[in-house]
Amino acid sequence: MHSLSSRLLISVSVLLLFFFGATIAVLDSAFTGAGEQARRDILGGQLVALLAAAEPNDNSELALPSRLREPRFGQIGSGLYGELRKDDGTVIWQSKSALGMDIPAGEIPAMGNHLFARETMLDGTPLLTLSLAVEWEFDDNSSKSYVFKVAESMSSFNAQVAEFRRQLFSWFAGVALTMLLAFSLLLRGLMKPLRKIETEIGEIESGSRTSLSDRFPTELTGVARNMNVLIDSERARSDRYRVTLDNLAHSLKTPLAAMRALLGDRPSDEFGNRFNEQIDRMDEIVRYQLRKPAASVVDKLVLQSVDVEKEVARLIDGLGKVYRDKGIVFDASVKAGLQFRGDSGDFLELAGNLLDNACKWCAHRVRIKVAPSASATAVAGGMVLSVSDDGPGIPEDAAGVMMQRGMRLDESTPGHGIGLAVVKDIARSYGGHLSIQKSKMGGAKIIVSIPPLTSAQAK
Repeated sequence: MHSLSSRLLISVSVLLLFFFGATIAVLDSAFTGAGEQARRDILGGQLVALLAAAEPNDNSELALPSRLREPRFGQIGSGLYGELRKDDGTVIWQSKSALGMDIPAGEIPAMGNHLFARETMLDGTPLLTLSLAVEWEFDDNSSKSYVFKVAESMSSFNAQVAEFRRQLFSWFAGVALTMLLAFSLLLRGLMKPLRKIETEIGEIESGSRTSLSDRFPTELTGVARNMNVLIDSERARSDRYRVTLDNLAHSLKTPLAAMRALLGDRPSDEFGNRFNEQIDRMDEIVRYQLRKPAASVVDKLVLQSVDVEKEVARLIDGLGKVYRDKGIVFDASVKAGLQFRGDSGDFLELAGNLLDNACKWCAHRVRIKVAPSASATAVAGGMVLSVSDDGPGIPEDAAGVMMQRGMRLDESTPGHGIGLAVVKDIARSYGGHLSIQKSKMGGAKIIVSIPPLTSAQAK
């Protein structure tokens, strides 16, 4: 039900079902009513024919001839039956067609009135009956009450109604399917501009198009125009950010080169070597930020393999010097030979930001653990990186806020509030995720899970 076309088709189908259902019910009721009225008129004519054929006999009783104008009265099981009864229900005459049948007496109508009714024979055969009560005067001025009754089996009538309903459903089903097919074809044409917008947005994402075209219906022109404004605005903002980053990176490269030159003028010692190592680290960060937008994640996963144990040791050594006054005790647990298949700068951003945050907030201890996360179908193993400390920790209700760029719990601690947001973005680019838990040491525990690269992803 996420498709707009499907929703429209289902809505139209429901409306057609309701409309055609109501139409079928009305037509069926009209046909049945008209059929019953026609049967009633026919039975009325047959009843008049019986009255016309009735003659008194020598016993001052009404009698009917053995042969009547209507041949069906003389055919056994023809479906048309006639009889003559006294007012006490005694049968005086019955047509040959009713031989061996017991036509129900039914309700006796008022004198001089007709009574049209539905009745059922003992074998379950439904009947339409028409009765008439009369007062017959004989030549000797005597009179007697009689009930003339004609009945017709409803089997043929029910068969006609069933056939009419079958045809009715068949025709309306055909009309409904034809209308739905026509509507789906029409809808396909109407939805073409939306599919065109989707295609052009995909081309913009792939870089083969810079903006949406202006050849859209009036209803979508405003959408396309606003989308182009948004794209231009985001492109300009991205360009400003890139230029600013390039300027910053190039500005940093010059003083870094100067610092390296100054160190080269003095005799080599342990301090100079360590200082050079940190300059190399800063230079590597600058180069990473400059090339960061270039390649896709999958390409980087295939091209590069990072020695996790070595990089973690470098980070711990550098942060130990930065936070020397706190006397932090680092506990590192890294599986020997573990390789991170990705960009080395990405791994340093992940582990470096988490370790730096832990060092800021810990009391004395920081623990980092990196374990492999592989599967049978993986061509490159993933990893689970966790960093915990013995600091104040992160409240559960603040965990989500902490992963938003620029959000911090304590403004008195140095920082810009983007570390966790950066880690979350990098992890997501590799298909992973970040979670915040409570450490067994009492502080926070940040876990980054990077899934393994499968053969399907490598294609």
